Formats: sequence, structure tokens, C-alpha cells
Amino acid sequence: DMATRLRKTRRLRGGRHMGWGQVGQHRASGHKGGLGVTGMKKHHRSSMMMYEPDHYGHDIPKTPHPNIIKKWASLRDLDDLFTKFGKEEGGKKIIDLESAGYDKLLGGGKITNAYSVKVKQFTASAEEKLKAVGGEVLSNNG
Repeated sequence: DMATRLRKTRRLRGGRHMGWGQVGQHRASGHKGGLGVTGMKKHHRSSMMMYEPDHYGHDIPKTPHPNIIKKWASLRDLDDLFTKFGKEEGGKKIIDLESAGYDKLLGGGKITNAYSVKVKQFTASAEEKLKAVGGEVLSNNG
């Protein structure tokens, strides 16, 4: 058999007589599925999602609130956290929540042990309950 690459067919592939019939078929704007951004929500949706995922919507100029709390702990968690991150120095039980990746201490739950907790932010009730059992909050911003 003759090799495919040597057949006359190979020469004709890109010409006007093969594939889409006579002149101009498959060529004009009518074959694009519309002009410009037509069909982005309909028949061109998949290509829009693939190549232009940010096509819709807008960027907000600034973050809604600069002070975003990402990770927090309640007082009831302190016993567990002490076994994980805590250390005793000079008779004080110190928990460094800051370096443990916690942003804020909340006042949920009951507490019996006196801890010195190092943390960026804390609620009033958390501080109150800690002080009531002889603990303290160590914070750089207040």
C-alpha cells in the first residue's frame, strides 16, 4: 500500500475542495458562534471558564476589614494547649499562643489553672476569667 503521506489527498487537505465543501464555508463570522463576547453565558461558557475565569465581577479596592481573625482558642482549650505548647518558668505556667499560630483568646468555658497566656488579641471576658483564677494575659498591644 502507498504511504499516506504520499497520497494526493495530503495536498488537498487545506484547499477549498476538501473538508468544508465549496468556497467560504466554515470561514466567516457566522461560524464563530457570534461576534466578540457573545455567548459567554451560553454556548461559549466552557471556554470562558477555561480561558477567562475572572471575566465577570470586579475587584474590590480594599479589604472589607483589615483585622481578620484567622484562628482562635477558648479558655476551655487552655489545658490541652498547655500540654502541647506550654512551659513553666519561675513557677508560672506560660502558654505562647502567638507562636502557636493563634490570633485571639476567647472567654468560652470554665478555667481552674492560672496560666500566663501570650496572645495578640483577647476578649474582656477571657481576661476577666483568667485573672479570677490568678492568671494573666501577656499581649504586646494592650
